[in-house]
Amino acid sequence: MKREELIFSVSGLRGIYGETLRTDDIIKYSNAFGLYVKEKNKSKKIVIGRDGRLYGEIIANLVISNLFLNGFHITDIGVVPTPTVQIATEYLKAAGGISITASHNPQKWNGLKFLNRNGTFLDTPQIEEVNKILRLIKKGSTRFSETQFCELKSTVKDISWIDRHIEKALNVKFINRKAIRERKFKVVVDAVNSSGSIIVPKLLRKLGCRVIELFTDCSGIFPHNPEPIPENLKILMSEVVQNKADMGIAVDPDSDRLVLITDKGEPFGEENTITTAVKHILRKITAKNNKVTVNLSTTRAVRDIARGFSAEVITTPVGEINVVSEMKRNGSCIGGEGSGGIILPDKYGGHYGRDAITGIVLILNELAGFKGKLSEYKKTLPEYHIIKNKIITGDGRNRKLNSGDKILENIKKKFKNRKDCGINLKDGIKLDFKDYWIHLRKSNTEPIIRIITEAHSKAQAEELQKNFIKHFIKRKI
Repeated sequence: MKREELIFSVSGLRGIYGETLRTDDIIKYSNAFGLYVKEKNKSKKIVIGRDGRLYGEIIANLVISNLFLNGFHITDIGVVPTPTVQIATEYLKAAGGISITASHNPQKWNGLKFLNRNGTFLDTPQIEEVNKILRLIKKGSTRFSETQFCELKSTVKDISWIDRHIEKALNVKFINRKAIRERKFKVVVDAVNSSGSIIVPKLLRKLGCRVIELFTDCSGIFPHNPEPIPENLKILMSEVVQNKADMGIAVDPDSDRLVLITDKGEPFGEENTITTAVKHILRKITAKNNKVTVNLSTTRAVRDIARGFSAEVITTPVGEINVVSEMKRNGSCIGGEGSGGIILPDKYGGHYGRDAITGIVLILNELAGFKGKLSEYKKTLPEYHIIKNKIITGDGRNRKLNSGDKILENIKKKFKNRKDCGINLKDGIKLDFKDYWIHLRKSNTEPIIRIITEAHSKAQAEELQKNFIKHFIKRKI
């Protein structure tokens, strides 16, 4: 990732600290965000939390000092999940919040996720407003601070929010804590030594679980690639089998994604996290015309489950705020993303953000009612397999010469008159065939096109994707 490719989007700001993400970036972006929320709110409070990774404290101190000198009252809630920052921002009626995290990116990465006063991520129009302020700052048209010494506010350290988040999750509607406790689940936890290190084991113990902590020292030093996908969870799988555990739980560094390992030491499937949560909530909510919102890259299993409850599934472009905005618009009872993200609305005791902590409670409640093992429960879900890949569209030096737009436009032309598939252009191109789908979309951070294929078997998904790339993109993978 080249210096000029630092991207600020609905997913926040993310880069390699000291290379693509530098001190001046952190100061300028946090200052622009501060000026933006100052214009929009009477409150002068901003909540700051971080995911625990290395250099996070340094970045937090930069952000806090900068906002402090802009006259903000800072509430520093320490090393916590991003959803905890979201909850605190909303509850404290702050002007906004910042979670210092690079989500599932490797060790050397870091970044800032910006939250509005509702505790949700900034949407595209809000990002553009911040960008306008940022451009003025870079031109020198806006001073970093016009705050007088007498206006300086205080900085408060509040480490109570992990317990508050746990209590909120335990009081989600429909949860039968007694039934969960009676199961006495044995659970192995891999929190990659980051923000889930304290909150996940503590939550599980409050639910009567026997907890085996694998990577929960909160050091911020990742024991493996932190993205919670099967190839990075081999140790967790092994520990589940060795300890004869009921399941393994993995979260990413900022604990908004929840991934499970079955009692057999096999992946439950990150797509099955949202599928299970949807099944659970739809069974509990008996109202008619229920709606579920997920992004375009989420498994068809959600659609199949929803149909069984006469519920409607609505899709959005990839990105948490896109799902959240649509959920609010249509009144969805649940939503999320296939990467392990569950979003439960406020009215059922959740909040509008992906939250592994709420997800854990929902999954355990569903499994307690099922009475069987997680591996057995998996067999009750629709069977699909997703294959994810990427197509390099540039050399990292000149994106325009090798733009992915041309590839996507060519595919659009080739399929626009096809009768055997539907075409969705909300986010790149999604081709919906009877027995499978293919989704292609440009990355926000790299000169690549992400290609995702889902079919009823892994072999079929792999073959379909390979042939598609060969014939319609004319590339090898």
